[in-house]
Amino acid sequence: MLPAPLTRITDWFRAYADNPDPLAATGNLVALVLAGNGPFYPLYVAYVAGVGGMPWLLLTLLSAPFFFAVPALARMHSRLGRVALSLFATGNTVFCTWLLGEPSGIELFLLPCAMLASVLFRPSERLLMLPLAGLPVAAYLFLHGRYGAPPHLYQAGEYAGLLSMNAFSAAMISIFIGIVVSRLYADRAGRS
Repeated sequence: MLPAPLTRITDWFRAYADNPDPLAATGNLVALVLAGNGPFYPLYVAYVAGVGGMPWLLLTLLSAPFFFAVPALARMHSRLGRVALSLFATGNTVFCTWLLGEPSGIELFLLPCAMLASVLFRPSERLLMLPLAGLPVAAYLFLHGRYGAPPHLYQAGEYAGLLSMNAFSAAMISIFIGIVVSRLYADRAGRS
């Protein structure tokens, strides 16, 4: 049993993520997990690669309010929230790739970005889904090797640690997306 204040906070987040459209509710949950993880990312990087890039790392915090806004956008229109989440995720990945440098492995997050855009839209929304799912692929094809120098350069060993951390994180968010999307199939079949 959770303490009462924690229960109220948890209930508020559940209500904020809730949406009559199950795809929007799923996207909202992913967005809130990303928003909640954002403030910790500079700490992960500092732990793995040191605090040398810390002033610049704080710029990664800029994405949290965008992800946090997704459920509010989805309340206005389900599709708007899902489109926004896809665009915010890809934009954040591109920005952080420039910020930390390609050797950090941040570009690996383009894979869950493409996956997210692929699963949050209905077959009738394919004309919207295909460009959104293709955007991370296009970002990789057109930007890889062209970002220029990041504001802080890490040492080779630090980049190796960042690559390992970001590869693991990209895999974990991909698995999480799969788990929350699979609930839609279970709900449709009457199983939980």
